[in-house]
Amino acid sequence: MDGIAAVVAVLFAVVGVVYGWRSGAISKASDVPKLMAEGVRQMAPVLVLFFAIAQFLQYFDWTHIGDVVAVNSAEALRTSGVPIWVVFLAVLALLSVVNILVTSGSAMWAIAAPVVVPMLMLLEVPAETTQALFRIADSGSTSITPMSPYFIMALGFLQRYRKDAGIGTLASYTLPLAVCMTLAWTLLFFAWWTLGIPLGPGAPVR
Repeated sequence: MDGIAAVVAVLFAVVGVVYGWRSGAISKASDVPKLMAEGVRQMAPVLVLFFAIAQFLQYFDWTHIGDVVAVNSAEALRTSGVPIWVVFLAVLALLSVVNILVTSGSAMWAIAAPVVVPMLMLLEVPAETTQALFRIADSGSTSITPMSPYFIMALGFLQRYRKDAGIGTLASYTLPLAVCMTLAWTLLFFAWWTLGIPLGPGAPVR
């Protein structure tokens, strides 16, 4: 596994060069570096995002602040006697709000997982169940946040048919979808959790 990145890179390079040559995008060897540079330029925002995430996670590792927050939060919830389903709803609400600001699922998981997963595990909630809660939050509010590039793309399509449409117009159209989607997924989750159906092989829901 240590060398898998090199294998994947060579595989993608060979396939890309063959496709470019057959499609006519590559006519000479000097075209390959130019196309590779264009690919890196398109990936630049993602690379910057993951650089910031890497720093964030490293600070978590150095300071152990994630462990401190998770343990203290779990202890506070345990002593308060709050029902676990209320904790689930609170986690869903928190992650849904965060998802409006951080639209990348991988970025939000990198930020939230170091705290939420151990906190709920200390409350005897499997990590797989926390992942299910995360996916519900990540799927709902994405459709109403202007921070998402897909939201802006959808706005461009909408403006083809309604020239005066703006961010508020599109958000008003997608808000019922976001609410219904979140409610439907939440009800399905609680039904699944109440019945105790495993989320997968060796992955109990509770």
